[in-house]
Amino acid sequence: MSSLARAIETGDVTQLPSRRDEDWRWTDLRGLIRVLPPASEGSTAPPGPGPFDCVADLEWLIVNGRGERCLTLAAGEQRTVALRILAAPGAGAHAARLEIEIGDGASLMLLESYEGQSSDYVVETDLAIRLGEKASLERVVVGADHAMGVSVSRAQLALGPGSNFGQTVLTFGGRRQRLETVVEHPGAGATARLDGVYLLRDQRHADITTLVTHQGVGGSTNQLVKGVVADQARGVFQGRIVVSRGADKTDARMGHHALILSDRAEVDAKPELEIYADDVACAHGNTVGALDEEALFYAASRGIGADEARAMLTVAFVGEVIDRIPHQGARERLRLLTGEHLRGRR
Repeated sequence: MSSLARAIETGDVTQLPSRRDEDWRWTDLRGLIRVLPPASEGSTAPPGPGPFDCVADLEWLIVNGRGERCLTLAAGEQRTVALRILAAPGAGAHAARLEIEIGDGASLMLLESYEGQSSDYVVETDLAIRLGEKASLERVVVGADHAMGVSVSRAQLALGPGSNFGQTVLTFGGRRQRLETVVEHPGAGATARLDGVYLLRDQRHADITTLVTHQGVGGSTNQLVKGVVADQARGVFQGRIVVSRGADKTDARMGHHALILSDRAEVDAKPELEIYADDVACAHGNTVGALDEEALFYAASRGIGADEARAMLTVAFVGEVIDRIPHQGARERLRLLTGEHLRGRR
């Protein structure tokens, strides 16, 4: 059980993760939360439309921590599932654990959303996901928490030999929001892609944290995360790839790039490679900067307003990540959500 889950269960705020914990130093919950809200209540309000309506063939609904806890795909089965995790009115403080089992050769398209419909909540969602041999999982996550919501999601994945895992996160942050992914990578021809986009304004905070541990020969990991922060927002990226002893012929690449659009905005980034094997190909890169002034000037000379020009350049900047999503319907939805946000309609 995580320290946040223990705090929610006991009501003891001293259990909350804090800046004293190295992995939480930029997403301090103990310094933010003095009293946890009351335990969650059920909600009878209709959930309304979700970000992936009409894209999936099954909706899996978790409201205030309540709902079915397990999803199993038999060997060779193919499914597209929209997993909606709602903090509805009365959400309070709650934790939920979900399990997903993907059989050998099965394929799951998981369209996952975190939606805040009330303001005062502290929630944790744990996902335990296991992929069988040559199984496939494409996970697309939208973080649409309330501006005053506190939300932590932790997905733990165990990949099978020859399996294929792809992930794209698009998040707009919250009062405090952390989307964490931990991957046990067996090598053995398995592949992992962990991409992300954070688009933050006002005083929102988003933390994308990933850990991939290569444990065997011949695996690959590719990661690209991009962020845009404005006003007094704060973006956090912590990415770590560990290549264990004996995990030779690992190919691991990581890139993080961010734009800061305000003097009061902040980006904290910590990309890491830990390599204990010799015959590997590993690299990482990290850049933080501002929009290209020459491009803005060029747009102005063509009669394009400043706000529209910034939106266009930002869409192009993050579009590289979204374009890597293989599922056309999910890709188009994330393009739409990105455009709405950058043009101030979300």
